[in-house]
Amino acid sequence: MLSRSAQSLYWMGRYLERAGHLCSLLRLQSEALVDRPVREIHFGWNRIYASVRREPPGGRVELFGDEEFALADSFALADDLTFERSNPCSVLSCFALGRENARQQRHCISPEVWTCLNTSYLGLQQRDLAEIWREEPRAFYANTEAEINTFGGLAESTMYHDEGWNFLQLGRNIERAQCASALLLSQIDIGNASEEVYETDWVSLLRAFHALEVYNRAYSAEIVPEQVLDLLVSDPLLPDSLARSIGLAAEEIETVGRGPRRHSNRAVHRLSGRLTSLINNEWPDREDREDLLREFDEYCGELHHLITAAYFEYPVQEQDPARRR
Repeated sequence: MLSRSAQSLYWMGRYLERAGHLCSLLRLQSEALVDRPVREIHFGWNRIYASVRREPPGGRVELFGDEEFALADSFALADDLTFERSNPCSVLSCFALGRENARQQRHCISPEVWTCLNTSYLGLQQRDLAEIWREEPRAFYANTEAEINTFGGLAESTMYHDEGWNFLQLGRNIERAQCASALLLSQIDIGNASEEVYETDWVSLLRAFHALEVYNRAYSAEIVPEQVLDLLVSDPLLPDSLARSIGLAAEEIETVGRGPRRHSNRAVHRLSGRLTSLINNEWPDREDREDLLREFDEYCGELHHLITAAYFEYPVQEQDPARRR
């Protein structure tokens, strides 16, 4: 297929996955505002901003002030992450970019997928955080997350599963792997800066991965950070785990086959295999697991650039002058 079409579908998958991931984190954060301690609320905001690699408006969220101040501060932070158009990571910005990529390639997606995405975006445009804050912010984020999941289900059931579908899924899985590794590193970095280990912070991390019940069944009700990391990194059956996300991305890379640039193709397949090996083979025995996660995160970014070079932005070769006649 045309490289421009493949690139648009890839980015559509990335942007919508990013929006869904952020909605999930904001849903959990809005729940924490109801009855959780101020320390826990501040930890949650710092973790979100660290994971999206963005400085909060006004600088780092510091632990001071009473609950009333924390609620007002949370409103400004939630608005920045939800509706701020100058923030490329906000939910609205990601939705807008995903929709624009879909609009440019309407011939590659089903009418049902376009209708779902367009309707959700237009509805989101008509909302503002003041109105949402007066009602129930948790329900808003949960509903927006559900609409993005509906998009994924409609794409699965109504789109033709050709190369366009493969690039859409490749984008979603690369984004999911990067979001997950960034969130894990944020959890570790902020935790390392603290003098104490708070069990509630690790419980909220499990909930962000939809893995709390799975953890309780696999281990126990006791929260052990090392076991939490093991589950979220290496369990191939957990939808948001690093193992599953990068495994699915590797499958899509194999399916789309070779692009026009032989050297770039080899590099993509090598790095995809390296990422899979990091999780499946090296993670269980590595002692420096934080370093491994940082390596994984860097390799994911590098894999994205290699995919771009191999399939989307390769140079067009000039025709041989001898064959122009």
